Amino acid sequence: MIKRFILGLACCTLASAVPAQEAVFQSRALTPEAALQAARAALEACRKQGFQVAVAVVDRTGLVQVLLRDRFAGAHTPEVATHKAWTSASFKMTSAALAAETQAGKAMSGIRQLPRVMAIGGGLPIEGAGSLLGAIGVSGAPGGEADEACAKAGIDAIAEALEF
Repeated sequence: MIKRFILGLACCTLASAVPAQEAVFQSRALTPEAALQAARAALEACRKQGFQVAVAVVDRTGLVQVLLRDRFAGAHTPEVATHKAWTSASFKMTSAALAAETQAGKAMSGIRQLPRVMAIGGGLPIEGAGSLLGAIGVSGAPGGEADEACAKAGIDAIAEALEF
């Protein structure tokens, strides 16, 4: 009987020493104004180079906050830009990095078969103060590297405001 009491007391003591998990959490998010500023800056960066593109900015869950399409950008560009941004937010990496990690024959190659995954350059995560805030995707410039450069210009336009 005494052994049971001591064992029970020890279990209660150990259980109280383990910290309880919190039931809620807080997350940071881009404001619509910041998302629009980033999209406009990316669009303008591509225009200066003569590229007609679409730009999508998504929140941390991949939902579209802003979608801009220049007047002569191809009909496919809004969807591709959105998928690039979604991919970057979902996998928390650039869409170009995901492309490299999911080449045929690599362990992660099956990821490319998922709907909405766009494993080509042009999608970048938007981070601030150590948190994923969203992502930006650009489509329509000649190649993923050019799309990515415009996306980076979009992030650069809001970078200072993100580091609070």
